[in-house]
Amino acid sequence: MFSSLSNFKVSSFDQPPFFTNPSIKLFPSDSNAGTSDELYNASPHAPTSSVEDDLPAGNALDNFEPSFISLSISPVDSTNELVVPSLSHPTRQQTMQDELQALENTHTWDLVDLLAEKSLMGCKWVYKIKTQCDGSVEHYKACLVAKGFTQEYGINYEETCASVARLTSVRNLLVIVAMWRWKLFKMDVKNAFPNGDLEEEVYMKPPLGLNHPPNKTARGMVLLLLYVDDIIITGDDVAGVEELKQSLSQKFEMKDIGVLSYFLGLEVISSDDGYLHSQVKYASDFVSKTELNDGKSVSTPLEPNVKLTPMDGSPLSDLTRYRQLVGSLVYLTTTRPDIAYAVHIVSQFMAALRSTHYATVLRIIRYVKRTLFHGLLFSANSSPVLRAYSDADWAGDPSDRRSTTGYYLFLGNSLISWPSKTQTIPSRSNTEAGYRALGDTTSELLSLRWLLEDMGIPQPSSTDLYCDNQRAMQIDHNDVFHERTKNIEIDCHFIRHHVAQRTVHLVFIGFADQLAYLFTKAHFPERFRTLLSKLKLVSSQPPSV
Repeated sequence: MFSSLSNFKVSSFDQPPFFTNPSIKLFPSDSNAGTSDELYNASPHAPTSSVEDDLPAGNALDNFEPSFISLSISPVDSTNELVVPSLSHPTRQQTMQDELQALENTHTWDLVDLLAEKSLMGCKWVYKIKTQCDGSVEHYKACLVAKGFTQEYGINYEETCASVARLTSVRNLLVIVAMWRWKLFKMDVKNAFPNGDLEEEVYMKPPLGLNHPPNKTARGMVLLLLYVDDIIITGDDVAGVEELKQSLSQKFEMKDIGVLSYFLGLEVISSDDGYLHSQVKYASDFVSKTELNDGKSVSTPLEPNVKLTPMDGSPLSDLTRYRQLVGSLVYLTTTRPDIAYAVHIVSQFMAALRSTHYATVLRIIRYVKRTLFHGLLFSANSSPVLRAYSDADWAGDPSDRRSTTGYYLFLGNSLISWPSKTQTIPSRSNTEAGYRALGDTTSELLSLRWLLEDMGIPQPSSTDLYCDNQRAMQIDHNDVFHERTKNIEIDCHFIRHHVAQRTVHLVFIGFADQLAYLFTKAHFPERFRTLLSKLKLVSSQPPSV
């Protein structure tokens, strides 16, 4: 049994890379495997299969006999069948042996007899196939994880933490790399979580997160970004980058992937102009699996000024299909701000689906089909200065009259953050709605300022925050308005403090220049194209056949 674990992974739903090309065999042919090598081909995500079993006392893989197999299937099409290679397959056997060897090398556990008064968690194997953006196999992976869901709060654990970088931080790093023309490298941790000291005795423990601060050397800077077991390393100190990679390889079982081109299903293409950040393959695979071949084309994801309610259209029963489509669209918004507002709208009807809602999802898919090659350009010719745009659509939701908050944050000329979300409670005035939006924008702005400072790029002056709501802006400069704003007093004090500290500088902006409108309203095609042209959303050339 295990005791005094220095680290152990807990099963979680991290974002798997996707792969959908059935023509490429992922496992070498093996007559003894007893199963087909055919890969599930109905998903924008690669399948992840897991085999549950308690860990034996030794490292002999022959003792692993699965009690069942659970499959993580695509959110696109549940009708196709996934054939999982047998446990006796040589590739799977080797990946399991490599994982056990890596855990042994890092002294993850001690093998001891289980005491009578101690509870024991099980474990399971999780198998993954990591691919390149062109569909070719990068490597195979097997992870041994603890069944953390059997733990009880206050008895087996007090807190949990996963080493997952925000996608905004990923985009922020790519912008900095583009500006300074650094090289990007990718590494993969064979056993994902580092060692950590335990304050109490447990037999299996959730992983502790790893935060790696910027490493400034006498020669320059080295930056590391970690997302579970995927690592991006960059910096202007080439020798320092190599030293860090070697140091990680000595302490952990690592795989050096080389120059970064593909990360979490996101494509990163380097050029003289900077980095193109897109999800071309994801979008192409998603559209092809929807089998939407009616030939219709639309120029905007939503009809102009559309307002959906829970009672529109006739009821539909296939909630699963709708949720799968919307779930896939949500991940596509990682690099597609042009569909963020539309996806935000349709995601509100997961539990009460009607024909109008489904028709709106199909319209978004038609728009994606027309704009497959859209992505964000992180320009190399820019300065690392933050600026933000904030807007609110007052009482825009016809069902409960809650307002919608939308904002953009730019680092130089590159867009790095763009939420569209419904405010938690209805606002009694346009001023109140706008001020709540300013509060949310300020919070995100502060987070990015702190991140940039940690990366060695402090903002030398206050950050401009553009807003078209003059009354909301006047609250920060006129105490007479205090009695009218008690219902948003916390936001008032929060924003006033940072304006007084010169962290934020509120700037009025007219209708024509307010970019955040794209996240709070549906627009006519001409206005929609005008807003997109200011966001550095570009179309890459399709690959040559």
